[in-house]
Amino acid sequence: MEKVISCFGRRPEALTRLICFPWAGGGSIHYARWGNVLNSSMEVFAVKLPGRESRAREPFFENMQQIVDEVLAALLPLLKEKPFALFGHSFGAFTSFAVAEDLKKLHNLEPVHMFLSGASAPYSEIRIKAPKRSELPDHEFLQWLTSIGGTPQELLANPEVLQLFLPALKADLHLVENYRCSKPDVPFLGCPVTCFDGKEDIPHDLQAWRNITSGDFTIRMFDGSHFYLKDAGNEKILLDYITKILETAEIDYL
Repeated sequence: MEKVISCFGRRPEALTRLICFPWAGGGSIHYARWGNVLNSSMEVFAVKLPGRESRAREPFFENMQQIVDEVLAALLPLLKEKPFALFGHSFGAFTSFAVAEDLKKLHNLEPVHMFLSGASAPYSEIRIKAPKRSELPDHEFLQWLTSIGGTPQELLANPEVLQLFLPALKADLHLVENYRCSKPDVPFLGCPVTCFDGKEDIPHDLQAWRNITSGDFTIRMFDGSHFYLKDAGNEKILLDYITKILETAEIDYL
C-alpha cells in the first residue's frame, strides 16, 4: 500500500478514513499533511500516482481505469473495514468519481461523503467542450498555467524544475481530457455530495454533479481562483467543514 498511498500517521483507532486524490501534476504531500491537522478520529490517505515523488521512475498512467484499478487493489480491503470519504480537487475530482463509480458497481461500497472541488462533472457539456490544454506548445501551456494561479513563480521561471514538473502535469491532463463517461441514468450513490470551488476560477458546472447521488447535495464557494485551497485561511475553513461533516457521519454510523 505504501507505494500507492502516503499517510503521515496511521491511526488504527480512527473511525473514518479520508481518501484524497491529487490535482493534475500534483503529488500526495499536500493532502498527507492533513493527517497532522485533522483530529484523531480521522485517518488521511493521499493517493500517490506514478511519475512523481517516490514513483518518479515509473511511467505515467495513460487512462483513468489504470488509476482506478491500482487504487482499488491497494485500498479495497481497508475500505471494507470502516467508513470512508473521498476528496478530489480538479483532476482529483474526476479520479475520485471514477473510483467511487467502480466501488459501487463492482463491490457495492460507497463513501459516507464525496467532496468534489474545482471541476465540472465529467459528463457535463461545459467540460466536454473544454479546450485540450495538454496539446498546447510549452510556451502557451505556461501562459495558461500562470493564468490559473497556484504554481509558484520561481518554479515557472526555472527551466530545470519545469522539465521535472511539466511532464507529469501534461500526462495527467492528457489522461483526463480523453476520459469519457455518460451521465448516470439514475444516481448510483446515496451519500451526500459537497462541491467546492473558487469564486474567481473559470465557471464550472457544479450542479451537474447532483446527478451522481440521491443524497444531499451542497455547493460551497471560496474566495480565490482555481487553487483557492492552497490559501491558509481557505484551507482551515475547508478542513473545519470536512471535520464537521465526517464527525456527523461517525455519529450516524455508530
